[in-house]
Amino acid sequence: MQQTPSVVTRLGLGTETLPSLGTSPNHANIQVIKRDGTTASLDVSRIRKVVEWSCAGMDVNPITLEAGLKTRLRNGVTTREIQDNLINCALEMCSPDDPDWRYVAGRLHIWSLWKDTLVSRGYQYGNYAQTVQANVSIHRYNEKILTYTAEELQEAGSWINPEWDTDYDYAGAVLLTKRYLLPDELPQEALLTCALLLASVEVPEKRLIWAKRFYEAIAQRKISLATPILANLRVPNGSLSSCFIVAIEDNLESIFREITNTARISKNGGGVGVNVSRIRSTGSWVMGKFNASGGVIPWIKLLNDTAIAVNQGGKRAGAVTVSLDIWHLDIPEFLEMQTENGDQRRKAYDIFAQLVVSDEFMRRVQNKEMWSLVDPYEVKTKLGIDLPTLWGKEFEIAYEQVEKAITTNKLVLYQQINARELFKMVMRSQVETGMPYLWFKDTANRANPNKHEGYIPGGNLCQESWSNVLPGKLAHTCNLDSLNLANLELEELPEICETAVRLLDNTIEVSHAPFQDSADHNQHYRTIGVGCMGLADWLAKHRLSYTDLPSISHLFEDIGYYCTHASMELAKERGVYPAFEGSEWSKGKLIGAKPVEWFVDNAIQKERWVELSQAIKKHGIRNSHITAIAPNTSSSLVQGCTASVLPTYSRFFYDKWAKGTVPIAPPFIKEYFWFYSENKTLEQTKVVKAIATIQQWIDTGISMELLFNLNQGVYFPDEPDRSLQAKDIFETLMLAWQEGCKAIYYIRTVQKDDFKEADDTCSACAN
Repeated sequence: MQQTPSVVTRLGLGTETLPSLGTSPNHANIQVIKRDGTTASLDVSRIRKVVEWSCAGMDVNPITLEAGLKTRLRNGVTTREIQDNLINCALEMCSPDDPDWRYVAGRLHIWSLWKDTLVSRGYQYGNYAQTVQANVSIHRYNEKILTYTAEELQEAGSWINPEWDTDYDYAGAVLLTKRYLLPDELPQEALLTCALLLASVEVPEKRLIWAKRFYEAIAQRKISLATPILANLRVPNGSLSSCFIVAIEDNLESIFREITNTARISKNGGGVGVNVSRIRSTGSWVMGKFNASGGVIPWIKLLNDTAIAVNQGGKRAGAVTVSLDIWHLDIPEFLEMQTENGDQRRKAYDIFAQLVVSDEFMRRVQNKEMWSLVDPYEVKTKLGIDLPTLWGKEFEIAYEQVEKAITTNKLVLYQQINARELFKMVMRSQVETGMPYLWFKDTANRANPNKHEGYIPGGNLCQESWSNVLPGKLAHTCNLDSLNLANLELEELPEICETAVRLLDNTIEVSHAPFQDSADHNQHYRTIGVGCMGLADWLAKHRLSYTDLPSISHLFEDIGYYCTHASMELAKERGVYPAFEGSEWSKGKLIGAKPVEWFVDNAIQKERWVELSQAIKKHGIRNSHITAIAPNTSSSLVQGCTASVLPTYSRFFYDKWAKGTVPIAPPFIKEYFWFYSENKTLEQTKVVKAIATIQQWIDTGISMELLFNLNQGVYFPDEPDRSLQAKDIFETLMLAWQEGCKAIYYIRTVQKDDFKEADDTCSACAN
C-alpha cells in the first residue's frame, strides 16, 4: 500500500486531527469545529506547522501569515473557516514585490482538499487500486481502466508524487479542483488515471511504460491536456475532442441535422464552428417563389438558441462560431446581428461571428476597389458555380464570371460596396464587440495537406484547428494538448514532442465521438493538434523578447520537426492515416504543404528536413494535421504559465472571480521581471510578426488575439496626446494577412486603463 503524503507525515499531522489555526494567548479556551463535526481546543503548534509548510521554499515570512489571523478567531469557528482566512491573508499580501504569496495560498487550498478527502473517504493518497475499484463500482470512472490488473494499478499508484500537488499557485489550484476533479478525487489520482487510460491502447507489454511517461509529463506540467480530455476521459463514454467544424447545405434536412450535431457537441463540452455559406440569402427563391427566403440569420438564431439550451450539463452555455464567406449577400446583416438596434427576431447575441475572407477581397480592400455581395443559390442555379467550395485561383476565376453576370443583368440579387468601406464595418464591430473573427480562407487552404479530397470551409471556435469538412459525411474533429514551454528546455523537446503526439493519437482510439460524422473524420484524417503555452515565460527565462524572431523561429522549427517526425514514426508502427495516398504529405511536402526546398532555404538544420521528407514518402505519416496552438486562457492558469504564445497581459494583475479577486502573475516574475513584455502596452505589429514567424512551423493554425490600447501616449511616448487611430488598427490587420497568419481571433481593447474583453469561450474548447 502507498504511504500517505510525505508532507503530512513530516508535519506530524495524523489522519484524525485537522490543522487548527490561531495566535491568541487564550487559545486553549477557543473551541474549533473540525471537518468531521467534532470539537477540539485550538492548537497553536498545528497552525505553525501548516504555515511553515505552506511557506517552505518561498520568499515570504511565515510570521506575517500567522499575525494576519489575530483578529479573525472566535469560539466555535470551523477549521475550514480558519483555513479560508489563512488563504485570504496570503492573497491580501500578494503584490508585484511579493508574488510568492499566491503559491502559499495555492498550497493552503490543496491542504484543504487533502483534508476534505480524508474526512470523506477515510484516506488520502493511500491506495490507488482501491480508489479505482471504488470509482468504477459507482460508474464514476470509465471501466476501461480495469484493463489493468490490480497489481498493475498498485504499481502505477507507486508513481504518485503528492508533492506535485503543491506546485500550483492559488488560481491554478482552484481551477484544477473546481473544474476538473471528480468528487472525492485528488489531483494526482486524476492525472494518473488519465495517463493509464491514454496508454490502454498500447500493446500489453508497453502499457505501463507509456502510462508512466504520460503521467510524469502531465503531472510535472510539461504537457497540458485540453479540457475535454482532462474533464471527460475518466468518466464513462466521454467525448475527448476539443474542436469541431460542420458545414450546412442549402436544404432543411442538412440544416436540422447539423443543428442536432451542434447540440451533441455542446452537450459534451466541445466548441464548434458552423459554416453557413451555402445557405441562400435573404430575398432568394424558395420553392420557386422569389423574395421568400429569410436568409442565413433565422438559421443562425436557431444555432444561437441551441447553444443556450444545450448548456454543457448546466456548466455554461454552448460555444458556437458561425462562419460566412465575405461575398455572401447577407454579410451586412451578419455584421449587425449582435447590435441592439433593429428587429430583435433577427439577432443572435450568443454565437461568435466569423468571416471567411479571401485573398481577392483583401487585395480589393488594399486598393479601395468595389466588392460584390451575391446569393449562392442564384449563382449556382443560373451560372452553375458553387462559390462556397472554391478558393484561390479557382475562386478568383469564378468570381470574375459572377461579376460579369452582374454587369449583363444575369443576376438580380447582389449588392456592390467599396471593399475598404466593408472592412471598416468589420473593424467597427471588432472594436465594439471583439468580433467577427477573420479566417483567411486561401492561406488556410494552401496549407491543407488533403487538397486531393476537398477543402476547408472555415475555422473552429478558437481559430486554430481545421481540416476538410464534407456535409453529412465528415465533420472536422481534433484532439488537443499543449507543451508548457515554461517548464521545458530545448534538450527535452524530442522526447516531450514524441510523448505529446503519441498521447493524442491514442486519444482518438479511446474517445467517444458525439456523432457519426465526427467519428468517421477522426479515423479518416486522424487530426491532432499539439500546441504550446508559456512562450512569454520561455522568452523571459532566456532574456529574449518578441522581437527576437530568429530565436522564436528556431524554437518552433524544433517543435515542428520533432512533432512531425513523431507522427512519421507512429506511421511506421501503426500505419498511415487512411487519406494519406494522394495527399501533400505523400508527395514529400512538409508542414503547411510546403515543398522541401522551402525548408532547405529557411531552416537552421536543413538536412534533417530533407531526410524527414524522404522518410514520409517511404513510411507515410500517422496524422494529417499535427500542430495547432490554442488560446489556453484558463488551462494556462492550471499549468502555472502564460497563455498560448502571446505576451502576458500584465506582469501582475488581479482577476475578478466569483470568490473575489485573485492575483495573476507569470511564473518567473521575480527573476525576470523586465523581460516580460506587457501586451497591454506592446505594439501589436510585433505580436503579428512573431505569430507569423511561428506559423511557418505550425501546420494548422494559431489562436492570435490582438490587444489594442486606446489610451493616449501608450505607443507614442514622444507624443503624449496621440492615441491609436483606426488607420493603425487597419494596418495591423492587413499586416496579419500579408505576413501569412491564418486567422485573427478576438480583437480586444484597453480603454481608460481597464481591460475590456469579449466573453471568453475557450473553456468550452481547448481549455
